[in-house]
Amino acid sequence: MSESWFGQTFEVTLGSPGHGGFCVARHEGRVIFVRHGLPGEVVRAKVTEDRGGSFCRADAVDIVTGSTDRIEPLCPISGPGGSGCCDYSHTTLAAGRAMKSAVVQEQLRRVAGIDREVSVEELPLTADGTGWRSRVRLAVDGAGRAGFHRYRSSTILPELACPQAVAGSYDGLGDAQWRPGSELTVTVDGAGDRHVVEIAPAALSRTGRRSPGRRGASARRAASAQPRAEKAVIGSGRAHEFVSGREWALDSTGFWQAHRGAAQVYSDVVAEWSDAKDGDVAWDLYGGVGVFAASLADGVGPTGRVVSVEFSRRAATDGAQALDDLPQVRFAPGRVERSVEALPAPSVVVLDPPRAGAGKDVVAAVAARGPERIVHIGCDPASFARDAKLYADAGFHLDDVRAFDAFPLSHHVECIGRFVR
Repeated sequence: MSESWFGQTFEVTLGSPGHGGFCVARHEGRVIFVRHGLPGEVVRAKVTEDRGGSFCRADAVDIVTGSTDRIEPLCPISGPGGSGCCDYSHTTLAAGRAMKSAVVQEQLRRVAGIDREVSVEELPLTADGTGWRSRVRLAVDGAGRAGFHRYRSSTILPELACPQAVAGSYDGLGDAQWRPGSELTVTVDGAGDRHVVEIAPAALSRTGRRSPGRRGASARRAASAQPRAEKAVIGSGRAHEFVSGREWALDSTGFWQAHRGAAQVYSDVVAEWSDAKDGDVAWDLYGGVGVFAASLADGVGPTGRVVSVEFSRRAATDGAQALDDLPQVRFAPGRVERSVEALPAPSVVVLDPPRAGAGKDVVAAVAARGPERIVHIGCDPASFARDAKLYADAGFHLDDVRAFDAFPLSHHVECIGRFVR
């Protein structure tokens, strides 16, 4: 094991962006993953984590030779030693999208063996990269103050200054006293109403910390198993959202796309790429409250069938109420991997799995049922590429792919792929 470099500072030249919000540098034969820098810059990098082996992690604490894409950081709490919220806060939006494009292409090439040019597209309502996030999850420290976790740390930064959130999201929250160890979910819904829900520490300790803005297994389990642990302290706790003229009412802690322009755009892509025809059977897996099921229902018509599978029974109930005028849609609460064998054989399948991806069991089960087309939504380029490789091994070709800057100021990116036999 090499000598630890923790706390040491080195002058390095930054190379290409890597998946995770850093640029790759090399020093004395080792790789350094450097945050807060840009490709081509010469920086002084201070090592923040070194567990031995071939790489370590560092922050760019001084810019020796800066990039023309560098700007004054838009997020005041995201720099070295700060929160992990905005790791692309220091670059232009165009340069950030170019870095995300490079990461998506590299993951597809390296993991899936797919050489494809991908251009990350801007979503509406984010001209300057701020004010797009309609859902924020805040931690509460031991003194009862709300804030954000520091990067790769359990400590909490009690400053509500991240600019991703919709205007007014934090109003009054920094002055209030909360239960130490709890979490707050802050939602500004499509009607413009704010909902703040406090989640008790006991529920968090049993289910694990829930991921902000993206559905995960622990989030679905907590939502269905711990309803009494959630207390609405501002607003009703019931959010109202709108896509294609249709309204959904759902728990404000339930899953909805964090970017306030994303649900409509993704729904439009699903409607086009699913190419559902009258009388078809379509699956909507990890379907939430059925936004994509509604798009599929228009395609299959009254003689077709859409089955939406979602683990959260509350989400399935809310979806069934929102789509009660579409008898061709059926909600089937349950785990995807345990449900698909009992479903009618589909012509098209839409999947929007958690950040970890669908995985080999789900992909194999879907492919075994013989759909003609699969539309796969993924919020992590590495897991998207892993699933793309699984689809290829199962006889499906990546016919088209689009990527969206659904998380401006951060390294995160959303990918949608159309796979055909």
